[in-house]
Amino acid sequence: MYIGVSIVLLAVLIFSILITVTIGSVDISIKDVYEIIIYKLFGIGDATYLSSGPVHDIIWFIRLPRIILAVTVGIGLSISGVIMQAVVKNPLADPYILGVSSGASLGATLAILLGIGIFFGSNYIGICAFIGAFAVSILVLTLANVNGRANSTKLLLAGMALSTVCSAFSSFIVYFADDRNGMQSITYWLMGSLGGAKWENIKIIIPVVMVATLFFITQYRTLNLMLLGDDVSITLGTDLQKYRQVYLIIISIVIGFIVYSSGMIGFVGLIIPHIARMIFGTDHKRIIILSVLIGAIFLVWADVLSRIIIPGCELPIGILISMIGAPSFIYLMISKSYGFGGNS
Repeated sequence: MYIGVSIVLLAVLIFSILITVTIGSVDISIKDVYEIIIYKLFGIGDATYLSSGPVHDIIWFIRLPRIILAVTVGIGLSISGVIMQAVVKNPLADPYILGVSSGASLGATLAILLGIGIFFGSNYIGICAFIGAFAVSILVLTLANVNGRANSTKLLLAGMALSTVCSAFSSFIVYFADDRNGMQSITYWLMGSLGGAKWENIKIIIPVVMVATLFFITQYRTLNLMLLGDDVSITLGTDLQKYRQVYLIIISIVIGFIVYSSGMIGFVGLIIPHIARMIFGTDHKRIIILSVLIGAIFLVWADVLSRIIIPGCELPIGILISMIGAPSFIYLMISKSYGFGGNS
């Protein structure tokens, strides 16, 4: 049954990509859409009509990169949520729980309001956000290892402390900057958007997310042990500390690139792993693959809705995901018996 469901989800993902590339505010025939894509990928077709022009630009430089980025971000956030919930042994954990979001927010605030990092070029806001997210992750690991070995409780406490500090500094900068346009930019950035998708960014984020996903697929036994706790794992001959540190560094890199390319898109990393567990239990050998597929499908369609739900206006995808995701999650929790795993 697991293999069958995985195949069905993969088919749904492929179907979703093929359908959503034809959907947008500009009415373009399906024939034109696929003629352009086939020409760009395989060089088949009339170059005179398919290699340039407004229709070509909409399909190749706007719609398709955005869909590919949605798939990649959905995979990255979902896999990060699965790993973070296992690492800190907390069903409420998401990819941003260890202060990554506050670090990214501080980096973006420094870039937007103070112009720090402007020498990085046009993507300086995303780059500063990446630096902030990764720096906070390293600080969390460092603090959690002070005066003893890091465990899930110390990681959570260190993350909360640093998150508070970063949020305070961000608020301090916003308060004294008195820049209304800058504050609007920060707010919109924190809500997340895939509108800035570019092929040059996608070429960077896809390998990062794919390598991390393949790595974590091989780590399902250790992730299952994390749900049982350190005491049980030690009796079984496995020390979880080094695994936690490696996993957190990898997840921090993944989240840093996601923040760089799409801003802050919350809630996906929280709800998608739970949906996967509700279908096939808590075994990470199964829920990693299921989460990846469900997360990619979810974000592709969420992005489409964010573009078309209000004519002539793009709704920030973070708002839409929260509006759809929270009630759906509550329904699933009420309608199905569910357990997180381990001792819960």
